[in-house]
Amino acid sequence: MPLYRAEAVVLRTHKLGEADRIISLLTREHGLVRAVAKGVRRTTSRWGSRLEPFTHVDLQLAEGRNLDVITQAETIDPFSSRLGMDYERYTAGTAMLETAERLIIEERQPALQQFLLLVGGLRALTSPERRAGQVLDSYFLRSLSVAGYAPSFDACARCDAPGPHRWFNPSAGGVLCSTCRLPGSANPSGETITVLGGLLAGDWPLVERSEPRHLKEASGLVSAYLQWHLERNLRSLAYVER
Repeated sequence: MPLYRAEAVVLRTHKLGEADRIISLLTREHGLVRAVAKGVRRTTSRWGSRLEPFTHVDLQLAEGRNLDVITQAETIDPFSSRLGMDYERYTAGTAMLETAERLIIEERQPALQQFLLLVGGLRALTSPERRAGQVLDSYFLRSLSVAGYAPSFDACARCDAPGPHRWFNPSAGGVLCSTCRLPGSANPSGETITVLGGLLAGDWPLVERSEPRHLKEASGLVSAYLQWHLERNLRSLAYVER
């Protein structure tokens, strides 16, 4: 079987047979890949711990008919070891992994920007300089933008009239002017809209000086926007402290 190498983040695992696992990976070069890791559930396995969710790894794989087979694994960054001791950061990271997998529709399609966003998000999540909820909300907005669902927080999402605007609707793609307002649109504060723009742009000084009530309102709108475009609930989001 032909061999190839891939830099990847482990998204999810599930059992196969008595000793194997199927590993879902977001790779730098090949997008979403699912591969078998043989024998990793045995206590004698030398590299099973390198294939746990969150781990950033360098892999060698053999091409298979249905699933590829992982033949080597070297750890690049053990994010899992730093997230496992912090419930808030662990649950936020789990939501990031699920989002990354859900946003990539087809396997083995290039997804370099999503890969880089996920690695950067996990790195920020393990840093004490950033709050977990803010990193998660920023990741949600950026990953949606890369997937083609970029929200508008300045101009009206329907008529492009320059803002600021005070109405927000996930189905419309962001903020709306009074003329374009749809029934059921939210009416967040102007400060909350500013926070949303800061999260999308990665303007951390702006986000960090914002009031908790505006951050909380922004988180609710981000969640609504994400789940609208994913077309169903994100299971892991139920465990995230918002």
